[in-house]
This record gives sequence, C-alpha cells and structure tokens, in this order.
Amino acid sequence: MTATPARAPRLADHSADRRMLLLAAMALVVGAGGAVGAWALLALIALATNLFWFGRLSAAHVAMTDSSVGLAVVAIPVVGSLIVGVMARFGSDKIRGHGIPEAIEAILYNQSRLSPKVAILKPLSSAISIGSGGPFGAEGPIIMTGGAIGSLFAQCFRLSSAERKTLLVAGAAAGMTAIFGTPLAAILLALEVLLFEWKPRSFVPVAVAVLVAEACRPALVGAGPMFPLAAPLPAIGPALPAAAALGIAVGLLASLLSVLLYRIEDVFHRLPLHWMWWPAAGGLVVGLGGLIDAHVLGAGYASIQALLDGSLALRVVVALLVVKAIVWLVALGSGTSGGILAPLLILGGAAGALAGQLWLGHPGVWALVGMAGILSGAMRAPLTGALFAAEVTGLFGALPLTVASAGAAYAVSVLVIRRSILTEKIARRGRHIRQEYVVDAMELMQAHDLMTPDPATLPGTMTVGEVLTHFAGETAHRTYPVVDDRQRLIGLVSRGDALAWRTADMPPDRLLSDMISDAAGAVAYPETPAGTVADMMVETGVGRIPVVDRTSRKIAGILTRHDLLKVRGDGRRAETDRSRFGTADGR
Repeated sequence: MTATPARAPRLADHSADRRMLLLAAMALVVGAGGAVGAWALLALIALATNLFWFGRLSAAHVAMTDSSVGLAVVAIPVVGSLIVGVMARFGSDKIRGHGIPEAIEAILYNQSRLSPKVAILKPLSSAISIGSGGPFGAEGPIIMTGGAIGSLFAQCFRLSSAERKTLLVAGAAAGMTAIFGTPLAAILLALEVLLFEWKPRSFVPVAVAVLVAEACRPALVGAGPMFPLAAPLPAIGPALPAAAALGIAVGLLASLLSVLLYRIEDVFHRLPLHWMWWPAAGGLVVGLGGLIDAHVLGAGYASIQALLDGSLALRVVVALLVVKAIVWLVALGSGTSGGILAPLLILGGAAGALAGQLWLGHPGVWALVGMAGILSGAMRAPLTGALFAAEVTGLFGALPLTVASAGAAYAVSVLVIRRSILTEKIARRGRHIRQEYVVDAMELMQAHDLMTPDPATLPGTMTVGEVLTHFAGETAHRTYPVVDDRQRLIGLVSRGDALAWRTADMPPDRLLSDMISDAAGAVAYPETPAGTVADMMVETGVGRIPVVDRTSRKIAGILTRHDLLKVRGDGRRAETDRSRFGTADGR
C-alpha cells in the first residue's frame, strides 16, 4: 500500500496558536488572584508583627524598631521560627526556604503542579517568620504563593504541563508586581528565571497577568514606586566606570553570600537535631542580631528607603551590611520560610551607600546601583536586576548605571561560582539546571540540509524471496525505502520485516509492494524542520525517515538518527573551533 506523506508542518517564526488567547484570558483571573494573594500576605505580615512585637490584634503596618520589648527581642524570633518548624514538619516541608527553588522544581520536575496545602501554608509561615523578626522579604513567598494560585487554577482545566507552567509563572509574576509595583521587572524575572523559554504562548499570558496585578495594586497595596527616590544623577559618562566597579564588588559579595549560605546549611545538616528544630536555632542568632541593631529584623523595607534617602548613619549602614548578612544567612540556612530579594536589596544598598562615601553624587543613587548589581549577581538575572532597581524607585534615569552594575556583577558571578543562590539547592538534590537559552539547532536545519540524497532503494516489484535473500547477506542498511517504477515512495522495509516473513513462511513469490503497510507512513519533505523529523522517529520508533518531493512524491533522500546527531556535533564545533579570516567553509 502506498504510504501517504505526513501533513506538512506549519513553518513560522513562532509556535503560537489560538490556545495562547485562551491562556491570556485565564491569566486575567490568575493576575487578580496573584494581586489578592500579595495583599493577603502583606496583611498577614502586619498582623504577625503586631502580635509578636506589640501584643495587639491589628493589621496596621508598623516598624519593629518602634517596639520596646527589651531582652524579649532574642526570644521572639525563636518562638516564630519554632512555629514555622512545626508547620513544616506536620504541614508541608515545601514551605521551607525562600520559595523560588521550589517553584523552579515544580516547573521542571513536577509538571507545574503545586498543592493547595502549599498555597495556604507558604504565606502563613512566611508571615509568622517575617513578623517575628525573620530577616526576609515577602517576594520569595509571594512568588511561591502566586505560583500556587496559578497552578491550582490551571489544574481545574484540561491543560498541558507547559500551559500549567505558563499560568504558574503568571501568578508568581503578578504577585511580585502587586507588592513592588515593578511589572517590567516581573516579566523579565519570569523570562530569566522561571519560564525556561521565550515563546508567545508564555510571554503574552504572563504580561496580561502582570498588567492586571498592576491595575489592582493601587486599591490593594498602594500606588507609586515602593521606594521612591528623587535624587540628582551624576554625569553618566564618568559614573559608568564607577558603577561597573561597584558591580564587580557586589558580584563578588553575591558569590560569597551564596557560598556561605550553603556552608551554613551544611552545618545545620550535621546537627544532632531533627530539621524541625533548626529554624528555632537560626531564630536565636536573629534575636542576638536584633540586640545589636534592631534594623536587621524583619523585611527591612524602611531600611531600604533610608539607604536610598541617605539618612542612615555610617554605623547603621555598616551594621546592616555585616549583621544583616549574618542573621539572614543563618536564618535562611536553617530552613525557615522567607524571601531573598529584600535582604539582597539591603546588602547591596548598604555596599553602594558605603561606596557613595568615596564617590561624588547622592549616596542613594549609589545604593540603588549596588542593589541592581547584587540582584543580578545573586539571581543570575541581569536584566531583572537592572530594571527592578530603577522601576522600584521610579528613577529610570539611572538605568545606564544599573545596567553597568548588573552586567559587571553578572559577569563576575558566572565566572566565580558554578551555580546561583537559586539553583544550588536544586543541584544538591541531584538535579542539574542549565540556565542558558539557545535556539535548538534542529529547528534551524531542515531535512534537505541533513539528508543523504539519492539513497539506496528496493523496487516494489521484488518478491518476498528476493527480499529474504537480500537481507540474508551483508547489507548497508537495516531499512530501505521501497519505490515504484517511477521512483515514487511506496513505504519502508526492514530486516525485522524480512525475519517476520521468514518465520511466518510467507509465500516467496508475493510482491514486496503488496507487503508494505501503513506503518511505514512517517515521511518528511525537504523543507521539514529537523526537529519535526526527530519527533517522527520518537513516535514511530523508525530510525530512518524517507524524504520525498512534495509535488512528485519521488524519493529525494533519507534522514537517519546519525544525521540528526551530527547537528549537535556541528553546534559544539561552532562553540569551540576558532579561526580568523576565511570563508564559510573554513578555507
């Protein structure tokens, strides 16, 4: 029976289809849910702060530095951390840590499925941790919470894993936008850290969710930049080298923080205690840090604003840089619940403020530049770091400086340490993540670029006996295209077919053309992308795909597994083989 070529793939620059519009419509709901989740998280943090530090039931936003609890400053973080440890032990251990590695794991290894338990316990545990003095921010928890909202909503419908991922990330980006008012940076964070792709199917719904959250933010959280900064900028030209130098410094700092974090985590793993008690031990260090300077407690948003305003004394800036780093690393290494963005902003801002003592200009500008650099170096997200710092302050004129700092910090970080603070935890669980996005070489090549032209064929007029004799001897291939008298493809015949016919005592005078079935219908055209041919091989189990002319249906070539593997080799050589002048073929 004549094989019918498979339907030609739709060749286009992008793989978008109408389901993108469906996901965009669903993202309207996810974006609103992420915004409400951010509002609820901030309210829970305020409620916990009032309960722990002021002994009252209130959701009003207050500063821990205004409380007067005396030596209880040591005990309160311990109590809060102990509660978090119990919640993790008897609720879900997914609430431990800052949330972004867990979100990445859910995306890459759990088909973007998060449980309702995580959606409830993560914000609650983070609120208790931060409200009791934990030196964390709300961004990691809201990324996990918003992601859980998107994932749970997606699980209510019949969607693919990739589509669930889109809505999970849309919820995470919406939550970040609602808290910080940084829609552009939230989209970039999704692209650089969470999506592991750049496709219209994911970009458009994420953008929709982020814009919905930004529209809801004034009513739920407040309008305007979270940390407004109106400061005169230094002359950009002379300031760019200084910004890059600061980026190098905070890039090294970010690398050191990542290494120290996991060294501290290793220390906790060696303790003769169940991990449920580790957060309480970390809380003790937090409380002692609070005795030194209360500014290191909690999310520290007021400290970030003070760094940008340039209103902190030099002693407080140094305390924020040193003591905040210690208590944050120990608390996070203990496995409690909290985010990394706000602590990084404080540490980078403090480093920038110190550098601002040496350089001309408003110290808040250099604090801003330090924030951009440390975010980029720690999270390996240079575009996010550069734009977030400008967007969260409203000082977009500083973008050249933040780009210089973020780029330098990123370069230092990727050269100094192998993994970021986000991916090291995942690697320690035995999973390797590659955060470089490249175009699949198989999608750039087409069948006619790789096929063997004019392949060896067998005529359909051969008899079964002749085929058995052919395969009984030495043959160049295990599978051959079968053609008619006009070289048009009929199908494929393999050594396995011949063995089956011999076992079944097939009449030797039957024609080969009568024996070919529809099972040999996997056919490519010369313009078919190599990736599509690879998919055919996986689906059919056939290792040799015939290539036919679309008009005449004559056999034009054959494409094998080995041909496809050569694409990867060519890509590797393009990365490693170096030359100077010459033509495209190397001469």
